[in-house]
Amino acid sequence: MSLLKRLEQEKNNVQENENANSATTRAIPVQQDPNQEIKSKIHKVIIEELKTEEVKGEDENSDPEAALAEKIKEMAQEIFDAEANFIPQAERENIIKQLKDEILGYGPITPLIEDPEVTEVMVNGPRDVYVEKNGKIQLSDVFFRDDHHVHHIIEKIVSPLGRRIDESMPMVDARLPDGSRVNAIIAPLSLTGPTITIRKFSEDPLQIKDLIRFGTLNPQMAQFLEACVKSHLNIVVSGGTGSGKTTTLNVLSSFIPDGERIVTIEDAAELQLHQRHVISLETRPPNIEGKGAITMRDLVRNSLRMRPDRIVVGEVRSGEALDMLQAMNTGHDGSITTGHANSPRDILSRLETMVLMAGMELPIRAIREQISSAIDLIVHQSRMRDGTRKINYITEVLQMEGDTIVLQDIFRYEQEGIGELGKVKGEFKASGIQPKFLDKITSAGIKLKEDIFQPSQLTDF
Repeated sequence: MSLLKRLEQEKNNVQENENANSATTRAIPVQQDPNQEIKSKIHKVIIEELKTEEVKGEDENSDPEAALAEKIKEMAQEIFDAEANFIPQAERENIIKQLKDEILGYGPITPLIEDPEVTEVMVNGPRDVYVEKNGKIQLSDVFFRDDHHVHHIIEKIVSPLGRRIDESMPMVDARLPDGSRVNAIIAPLSLTGPTITIRKFSEDPLQIKDLIRFGTLNPQMAQFLEACVKSHLNIVVSGGTGSGKTTTLNVLSSFIPDGERIVTIEDAAELQLHQRHVISLETRPPNIEGKGAITMRDLVRNSLRMRPDRIVVGEVRSGEALDMLQAMNTGHDGSITTGHANSPRDILSRLETMVLMAGMELPIRAIREQISSAIDLIVHQSRMRDGTRKINYITEVLQMEGDTIVLQDIFRYEQEGIGELGKVKGEFKASGIQPKFLDKITSAGIKLKEDIFQPSQLTDF
């Protein structure tokens, strides 16, 4: 969105906010801000004056954002000097920063989005804004003026993407310019007021060495997973919400050799692959008329016509699981995906359910045979009580015995208790069993030390 349109939007917001405050709405002040009156006055004056000046003064070789930020500061200082009430310089700078965040950024949550330690921002109405730091959720000191203020920030996020949110379409998924994933939901669906959930996008994606340093897995497990990816094994990463599945998927995808053609499919693009030959596909929601939606299943089907060496699906949730399994069974080896589940066994049950959601009346045994022949490995991850993420199981998927798919753990994490400061204590262990697909790894020219599967080789975390 251009600065001119952004300023026009801010101008409309100022007027709408005045109307909302004068009407009988839920616009109740969250906290008493002693500087709210002067901030509102400065905000209104700046928007009125900059609307035309910004366009006239814009230089092709200059940064319009930086120029506008400097202009906001100059105009605010002039208004401060004209006010009868004395405002300390420190307080002036704080107000100017808030004005810049409101006009150029995303209002009160801008500092949270810019904070590298914050991984998730959760706005539960105007009063409660939570953040996730180091895997722990905590209440921040940030607040909005009222529901209308939160709604305006949602509009600033979704409008540049050609999306809308109103009573007829009260929830939306979107992305910030840096790739962070945003979900917003408003009344009448949300009874606590407009709600925003932002999953931040790391500018510097984590690598396998970072996961080892965090204690998500150990070097032996990392070496094994790298060999599995390079050997074109089909892998499913499972886990609960916030367990780090996408991060692990991103790391696994980084092991794909640079010369292969990779097609990624996601609801909201989050994967950061640095290989040269990558095609990223993203679903599309329906338009205002409720038409034109492009689903994950549509994209999975289309990807098969794109001559992929690898298909990486951000997450399977529905009928696209059937198309994914068929792709794995028809020569597209080395595919990787994620899914919500509580254990390796649970992800198999969920895949059965998702295949049935495709509308195909297949016998359960036939579905299970497809699953057992398509998937080679399950990497199951959990978020522990102390906020850390651990790969609990690396499990091989074997053939069926009767009506049951046989699983065998190659590595697992065994928790031993809680240590100092509430930290989880445990140990990564190997089962001592060599996987049946070890010959695939060997035939790919990759040699693993035989003692990698011995429990004595693993490390405590």
